[in-house]
Amino acid sequence: MKRRLYALMLALLLCAASVISASAADEAGVIDEIAGIEVGELPRLVDEADLLTDDEEAELLGSLNEISERQKVDVAVVTANSLGGRSAEEAADDLFDYGGYGFGEERDGLLFLISMEERDWHISTRGYAITAFTDAGLDFISGEFLEDLSDGFYASAFTTYAEWCDNFITQARTGEPYDVDHLPKLPFSILGFIILSFGAGFVIALIATGIMRSQLKSVYSQRKGDKYIKKDSMKLTKKEDLFLYKKVERRVREKEEAPKPKSTPSPGGSTTHKSASGAKHGGKGGKF
Repeated sequence: MKRRLYALMLALLLCAASVISASAADEAGVIDEIAGIEVGELPRLVDEADLLTDDEEAELLGSLNEISERQKVDVAVVTANSLGGRSAEEAADDLFDYGGYGFGEERDGLLFLISMEERDWHISTRGYAITAFTDAGLDFISGEFLEDLSDGFYASAFTTYAEWCDNFITQARTGEPYDVDHLPKLPFSILGFIILSFGAGFVIALIATGIMRSQLKSVYSQRKGDKYIKKDSMKLTKKEDLFLYKKVERRVREKEEAPKPKSTPSPGGSTTHKSASGAKHGGKGGKF
């Protein structure tokens, strides 16, 4: 009897172990590959979609490594052909969490992912990068690289992203990260320079013509035509007033409207969420 009981218990334990092993294997299969990329200790540049030349890859990776090591915040770029059914946000978070990125206990860093299948992009932030890269800040950075990304100038887009990441982290170290009503001042554009030059030229021309006109003292504007009529050359024999018509205009008096409440500014900061691993992430994404 005891032997049968022991045999039954052993069989149940073996069944439970097989179920746990199968579940662990399934989970490992998901974690081992994300968006067609085998995860582990990934480099800071993974060009799975092959968008960069060898020289561009070497130059960009060197820049990402230098910025990351100096700032102690990982700055990574990953390109993929497809996201394998994940959203861009999910894929970027998972690649960061399972790709070995991040400095220190808080895993400080951010990862820029693009997928060519649906032309998605997403930046995932974690740790100190959530503080350094607010929603408004990520909007600003994306506005700087999106045109190049859409036009297929990938190396330029990724370089712009890396340079602004360096700038934003440096600013955050001062205690006042870039955010709403406190964003970088862009250099004066060529268009602005042309408009300013045209305006200055117009003002100078206006002053010059005004001076020239003031020197024309031989001709003056006249309010009346008396000087153009010979004195006593015209005599009226009959004079009367004739009423023609009357015109009355009526206007509706507008009611004073109550003053509209002032719009409240955006609170700023970073919107966060939990990734599949349970870690807190910030970020921003869209189409290109």
